[in-house]
Amino acid sequence: MSTKQELGAFLRAHRERLTPSDVGLAGGGRRRTPGLRREEVAALSGVGLAWYTWLEQGRVDTSRQVLDAVSRALHLDADSHSHVLTLAGLLPTPAPQLPLTATLAPLVNTWPGPAAAVDRHFDLLTANPAYRDLWRLPETNLVLLLTDPALHDRMPDWEPLAQDVFRQFRLHADRHPDDPRTTDLLTRFTRERPELAPWWECRSVQEFRTTTATIDDRSWTFSLLRPSEDPEAGVLLLRPGLR
Repeated sequence: MSTKQELGAFLRAHRERLTPSDVGLAGGGRRRTPGLRREEVAALSGVGLAWYTWLEQGRVDTSRQVLDAVSRALHLDADSHSHVLTLAGLLPTPAPQLPLTATLAPLVNTWPGPAAAVDRHFDLLTANPAYRDLWRLPETNLVLLLTDPALHDRMPDWEPLAQDVFRQFRLHADRHPDDPRTTDLLTRFTRERPELAPWWECRSVQEFRTTTATIDDRSWTFSLLRPSEDPEAGVLLLRPGLR
């Protein structure tokens, strides 16, 4: 799927999750399909129905002005709005990844708590001993690690953190639709955790926020730093949180 098609699918998914009352419209009676109608989004955005239909079908290029209006009509948050503009080629896609392991290793190894460098897939590039000791699991991809049932007894509040990571993963997956590593990870995710398929299907995206989660009865604060050399990689730093 091209980025233009990913854009159309993203807009459609967000249209289908809204109700008329969410955008100040009358309910309009019973609906055969969920969400707003295309003509309602077109009217709210001030664009033609045919043009909006083609946009969802991935058949046309469009301007930032139109996508700003559509984003407002769909009540997209800042991360989703930025994602729409990036998929449309109106914001620069981050540069290709560089071999950053050697560059990031000193920060990871000198951090007093658990720390790891990850790429855009959340594959582990390097980690310090405290990070490996904390997880005690062989999985080296954070998306798969956090959705592994073996971790859930140790991590009672795993879901918010896992969803944050997954939304970040989805953001980069949409920007690189032909990436074979993304395809491999998604195949494993859907095979091993089919009950979590709605996480992918809802097309929610979000830049990773500093958050907290409990592992083995200890609270940790998770932060993700972006190196300037490669804004799609990250350094995951953990600090003891307040209980």
